[in-house]
Amino acid sequence: MSDIEQIATLHKGQQLPLQRDVEGISIPFGKTVTLPEDSVVSVMQAKGSTVSVGFEGRLYLIEGANLDALGLEAQPRPTLPEDASEEEIEQFVWEQLRTCFDPEIPVNIVDLGLVYGCRIERLINGDRIVTIRMTLTAPGCGMGDVIAADARNKILGAPQVSKVHTEIVFDPPWSREMMSDEAKLELGMF
Repeated sequence: MSDIEQIATLHKGQQLPLQRDVEGISIPFGKTVTLPEDSVVSVMQAKGSTVSVGFEGRLYLIEGANLDALGLEAQPRPTLPEDASEEEIEQFVWEQLRTCFDPEIPVNIVDLGLVYGCRIERLINGDRIVTIRMTLTAPGCGMGDVIAADARNKILGAPQVSKVHTEIVFDPPWSREMMSDEAKLELGMF
């Protein structure tokens, strides 16, 4: 069963006992916290390859590699073959960005219109650096660090990528018009 299929079996409010200690990214602070085995968490959102859970009045993001702690199959980090072309690397980066979600909004960051651009630079030594220029739905949104960390972790699964920079900008400011039609449909904004 793929990660999307198994995550689709989860529903909001579902209570799950943790099968082992697991690292969760605290929302909105972006700090890694260990959630103890046998604790009961509540599913808040299950999208892409991550699950947002509630525990002791706080929200945490559980990444795909740690889904076994929720009783699901752990998902390996996405990767590319060593001989991937520049086009395949760029496609991989965009695919990974489409698996990143604001833990409170059920639409990926690309379709939400939060990603303004992505640049891949190849250094003389052969290393590649990915720079993502993105925004948030509001300047005061505390989710920037969490979303940026999720994107970095997923993109760094490609051995051809040495470093990922995320640049959060607010010019131009985000607006609903930047969302794809699919995102507007999902959020009931038509």
